Amino acid sequence: MTQPSVRYTNGRFYSAAEPRATAMLVRDGVIAWLGDTADAPAADHTVDLENALVTPAFVDAHLHATDTGLAFDGLDLSGVRSARELLDAVAAFASTRPAGAVVHGHGWDESTWSEQTPPAAAELDRAAGGRMVYLSQACVHSALVSSALLPEAEGVEGYHPSGWVREQAHHAVRAVALGSLTAAQRTAAQRTALSRAASLGIAAVHECGGPGTSSEADFRSVLELSGQGLPQVFGYWGELGGADRARELGAHGAAGDLYADGALGSRTASVRSPYLDGDHGCGEAFLTAEQAAEHLLDCVRIGFQGGFHAIGDAAIETVLEGFAIAAKQVGVDRLREGNHRIEHVELIDKAMIARMVEFGVIASVQPVFDALWGGTDRMYAQRLGVDRALASNPIGAMHATGVALAFGSDSPVTALDPWAMVVAAAAPRNPVHRMKVRAAFAASSRGGWRAAGVDRVGVLAPGASATFAAWDTPAAVVEGLPALLPDLDGVVPQRPVCRRTVLHGDTIYES
Repeated sequence: MTQPSVRYTNGRFYSAAEPRATAMLVRDGVIAWLGDTADAPAADHTVDLENALVTPAFVDAHLHATDTGLAFDGLDLSGVRSARELLDAVAAFASTRPAGAVVHGHGWDESTWSEQTPPAAAELDRAAGGRMVYLSQACVHSALVSSALLPEAEGVEGYHPSGWVREQAHHAVRAVALGSLTAAQRTAAQRTALSRAASLGIAAVHECGGPGTSSEADFRSVLELSGQGLPQVFGYWGELGGADRARELGAHGAAGDLYADGALGSRTASVRSPYLDGDHGCGEAFLTAEQAAEHLLDCVRIGFQGGFHAIGDAAIETVLEGFAIAAKQVGVDRLREGNHRIEHVELIDKAMIARMVEFGVIASVQPVFDALWGGTDRMYAQRLGVDRALASNPIGAMHATGVALAFGSDSPVTALDPWAMVVAAAAPRNPVHRMKVRAAFAASSRGGWRAAGVDRVGVLAPGASATFAAWDTPAAVVEGLPALLPDLDGVVPQRPVCRRTVLHGDTIYES
C-alpha cells in the first residue's frame, strides 16, 4: 500500500549526508530528499518540526516486553532500602488487588540495603494478606516468593525454603506467576511496554524470550504487535538445540536468553575467581563449549542467527571456545556470516575481546548496568572486589578493538531510557572504558538494526528508511547531538524530550 508523501520542514537533522539540512521528504517509507526548507519538494502532507532536532530513532537491543509492562503498572521496589520497607510496599500494593490476584513486583536490590537479609516467605504471606507474591530481584535472576509459590520450586536447583529462589527454581515460580495472567492482560502489558518505548524515541526492540524467561504464547503475542502502530519487534528465542523451533515461532534468531550462566546480582554468573560475599563459589555454568558449538552449527545449518547470554568471564570463555570448535568445522568466514551475538559480556578481557573480533560476534550490551552497579562501592565491588568491578563492562575497549556493539536496557532490569544508555557508555564509572558520544549513539541506534541484520536503517540519508525521532532539546547541541555530559562546573544538561517517533515512514508516537 502506497503511503502519502510527507515533507518535514524547519528542523535540524543529524545527518552525515546533509549536515545542514532543515527539511526532509519521505516517500513510501523511505527518505527521498534532504536539504533546505526553502527548496523542499511538494508532498501530500507537511509537518512543521518547529526547530526540533531529528535523529535516527533508537533501538533497544534487549528487552522483555511483558515484564516491562507489568513493572510500569505493578509494584516498583527499586526505591526500597530495607526488608521492612519492602514489606510495607507489598502490603500497600496488595490492598489494592483482588483476593485471588498475584502480587507482581520488581526491582528490589539488597546490595543497596544496610542489612542485606530479605524478608522470608511467611512474612510476604502476612504482608500480602495471603495473596501469592512474586517479587523479581533487580537482575531478574532471582526472586522472593510467598509460601503458595514455593512448592513449584521444591527440589529444583536454586530452591531455598526462605522464599528467595534463584535460576532454575526461579524459572519454575516465574512460569506460574506469569501464567496467572490472562491473554488479554499479557497483551495489555506488552502494549504498554511498546507504547512507552515509542514515546522515548525507540522505533524497534529485540524481545528476548525462551524457556525459563517466557512462554511460547507470550513470545508469539509480542511478535504479533510488531509495527502495529508500535515499534518493530525482532524476536530472539533462547533455547539450547532450539534453532528450528525458534524459526517456527517466528523468531529473528536462536539467541538472546540462551543461558550460559546467571547474573552477578544473584551470584550465579559463572566467574573464574570466587565471589567475595556469600558462599556461592564461582557461580553457575549452564553450558559446555561443546553444547555452544552444537547450537551454533545448528544455526549455520539453517542459515539463522545464533547467540547466548553470558555475563561472567568463565561463561564468556566457554561460549567463545564453542565458537572456536564450530569454526573448525565450518570455517571462520562461514561462522562470521551468521551475525551471531552474545548478550551482556560484562566480565571480558583483552584476549576474549580479540576472539569476539575474530569470529565477528556482536556484543549486545547494557551500559546502564555499569551506571547502577559499577565503580568502587556498589554491587559489583561487593560481589567481585574493586579491581574486578572496575574491569567490568569494558564497552569502550570493545568498540575501540572492533567489536560490533548494540545497546539495550534489558528492561525491566534497567529502565527504558535510551539517552541514559548513551551517557553511561560515554561516561562510565571507570573512565578507561569511555567512548565518544557519537559512537555511543550509533550503538544505541544503527547498532541495533545491524545486530538484526537490517541494512539502510539507522541513518538519515536519501534511500534509507524513514525511521527517526524528533526531539525538543532544552540543552545545547554538540556535534549534531544533544549535550548530555556535565559541563566543567558539574551541571548536568536537561535531557531531550521526544516529540515524534517514526518507523519506516509511519508515525508511531506524537506528543
